[in-house]
Amino acid sequence: MGGLQARTEDKHKRILQAAIKVFAQNGFYNSKVSEIAKEAGVADGTIYLYFKNKDDILISLFEEEMERIIQSMKHEIEKGKDPFEKLKRFAFVQLNSKRENPDLAAIMEVELRQSSKFMKEYVNKKFIEYLKIISRIIKEGQEVGIIKKGLDPIIISRAFWGALDEVARFWVLSSKRRISLPKSAEMISDVFIRGMVEDTS
Repeated sequence: MGGLQARTEDKHKRILQAAIKVFAQNGFYNSKVSEIAKEAGVADGTIYLYFKNKDDILISLFEEEMERIIQSMKHEIEKGKDPFEKLKRFAFVQLNSKRENPDLAAIMEVELRQSSKFMKEYVNKKFIEYLKIISRIIKEGQEVGIIKKGLDPIIISRAFWGALDEVARFWVLSSKRRISLPKSAEMISDVFIRGMVEDTS
């Protein structure tokens, strides 16, 4: 039973890894399930034992990557001494994750938005969980008196993520990728921190 489960997990992983390569090369819209099967070294029909369709593969890629980033984010944030340092660590992890796997970054930043199922039907629980990490940091800062009380953590969390996401997309789409993601993370977090800091004078 253990051997069967291991083979099943191996095929599932191979299909997703193949999908990353095919989507990155051809774009989500132009990619075919048969191309993913060929890259994974499995029969076309095998794909449908694990996924309903091409959109389902894309969403699975998103969920697995988001789960990985969320766990990495929580681990890194625990090292932060205060809410501001936690925000800086959050920014670094989000942008650095793009540099670790450029093909997957291209899928997350560009190709994901080509899926009508993802944009219109998918209930994005992982993304909501991700935003809550930022919200909790902001609330913590408000509780200890270093972040302005009047700021809405929900709005600020989306604005902070949005700024980081836009830089990540710019990096993905830039042919020479001259911008530094670590420096960008530092600049964005510094701008937000200066805007949120409570005036105690």
